[in-house]
Amino acid sequence: QVQLVESGGGLVQPGGSLRLSCAASGSIFSIKAWAWYRQAPEKERESIAIITNSGASHYAESVKGRFAMSRDSANNAVYLQMNTLKPEDTAVYYCNVLIGVSWYRTQSDSWGQGTQVTVSS
Repeated sequence: QVQLVESGGGLVQPGGSLRLSCAASGSIFSIKAWAWYRQAPEKERESIAIITNSGASHYAESVKGRFAMSRDSANNAVYLQMNTLKPEDTAVYYCNVLIGVSWYRTQSDSWGQGTQVTVSS
């Protein structure tokens, strides 16, 4: 099993920045990729950023050019640097990991609390 804990959310004004963290523990040797998801009120959860073990990253169009995902292998963590935040970025943010051919939290449907990001003036 893998345990994932997100942190770093908060209230920020439009145009501001936040850096989210996701720390993993447990069977981390089996992780092949990491992803950030978010779920806004009354909306479906969506994947917004992915980074593979080789360092390749991919972003949803809605965040491309504003968000950057990075990985810290030594500390079994990933980060999401969010710049030029907009009110529509308001959501609960979650991380997820790819183990084998399945995304861990998607398969278990257990997402935890995530970290709340609120962009408002």
